[in-house]
Amino acid sequence: MKRLITILSFILCPMSIVLAQKEASDVRSGNREYKKQNFTEAEIDYRRALETNKNSYEAHYNLGDALFKQDKYAEAQTEFETAAKLLDTKKDKERYAKSMHNIGNCAFAQQQYDKAVAAYQQSLRANPKDNDTRYNLVKAMELLQQQQQQQQQNQDQQQQQQQQQQQDQQDQQDQQDQQDQQQEQEQQQQDDQMDKETAEQILQALEQDEQDTQEKMQRQQGKKRRVEKEW
Repeated sequence: MKRLITILSFILCPMSIVLAQKEASDVRSGNREYKKQNFTEAEIDYRRALETNKNSYEAHYNLGDALFKQDKYAEAQTEFETAAKLLDTKKDKERYAKSMHNIGNCAFAQQQYDKAVAAYQQSLRANPKDNDTRYNLVKAMELLQQQQQQQQQNQDQQQQQQQQQQQDQQDQQDQQDQQDQQQEQEQQQQDDQMDKETAEQILQALEQDEQDTQEKMQRQQGKKRRVEKEW
């Protein structure tokens, strides 16, 4: 059993060395392309290095740089965040500070100033002497304040518009209710007028019937008198 383990160890060690050499070769190739400002080719090389070792800090960090140069800020931010997670923040403060600084830059470029401020602050905790990070932090804080003020103004404006719309709707409803009420009153007046006219017509008809009846009775009485006189 010991001999078998020894043999396996002897076989595996050179393979690890080969993979490490390939990773380093791809990273170096990416660095050469990066210096030539061939950022797409550099990205390809760094991704090849990550295929060999997905936990390579250098490959993730440099890939973030190459993506940032191509204005792929969200992707670059993801790579810098991954690189930062691979570090021991207590033992490797310098590289951690650089990673957080670049995360701040990616957030800044996307106008995510709150995230940029948080990233720059973490970078300064790791490296308080970095004046570039301190300058970026101040600028991000200024823009964050402006952004928040603009957002508040937009919210106030939207609220005013909503209130105005609600008031307009209420005014329209009040006007409609007033028109409906006026129409109901006019209809009621028409109905009352019709009822009055109908009542008068009925009364006139009754009076006419009574008059006709009286005239008929008078005619009948006059006829009887003439008959009696003849006798």
